[in-house]
Amino acid sequence: MPDITAPGSGEAATRATEEAAFYHEAALNASWTGTRLAIGGMSFLFGAFAFAYFYLQSQNSDAKWLPAGSPTPHAWWGVTIMALVVVSAIVQTVGLQQLKAGRKGPWMQAAVVALLLGVAAVGLQIAELLNLPFQPAQSGFASVFTGFWPVALVIWLAAMIWLEILIMWARGIPAISFVEQPPTYTETFGVQRFQATLSAFTTVWNYLAIITFIFWLLFYVR
Repeated sequence: MPDITAPGSGEAATRATEEAAFYHEAALNASWTGTRLAIGGMSFLFGAFAFAYFYLQSQNSDAKWLPAGSPTPHAWWGVTIMALVVVSAIVQTVGLQQLKAGRKGPWMQAAVVALLLGVAAVGLQIAELLNLPFQPAQSGFASVFTGFWPVALVIWLAAMIWLEILIMWARGIPAISFVEQPPTYTETFGVQRFQATLSAFTTVWNYLAIITFIFWLLFYVR
């Protein structure tokens, strides 16, 4: 395999290759660390809404948590949106396994399907928020509901933009690179960084799917 450096050989070329490998390893570690930090930060964010939900429900001051006769969100909205996010995460996870097995084409198809499902979930969530049967401050339940879902859909949208970037990135990588090691260090490092970033996205998207399911239970099943 040719060195990553162009001109030069011997000690200088070796040093350049070692430096490139060092920065490459740091980039891979950054993907792993960044993913965990992102999940930790989002856990605090979503945990705040979970705390508000259970605290206000347990206090039920002046019976204002969910007064008798108060309208609740339509169940079909919640089921459909939750199913879209969860199925999108499942499809992406299955597609990632295809890519790890060296099959770029099936992953590309799965990624496009996952992207469309995620975008559909964002669109339906916006539509639901624009057609709620209650006002945001009508009750404690309504306040937490209208606080959580806008935040969730913004994060979903950011995740779908991330996935779209990954799809466009993959288009520039030959399919054979996922089966055989590329001929240069630069190409090998590029493929490995793509795979690390894709694994990071899949982890985050699966986490968001779990969060979506949990809050669907809270808001729609109770």
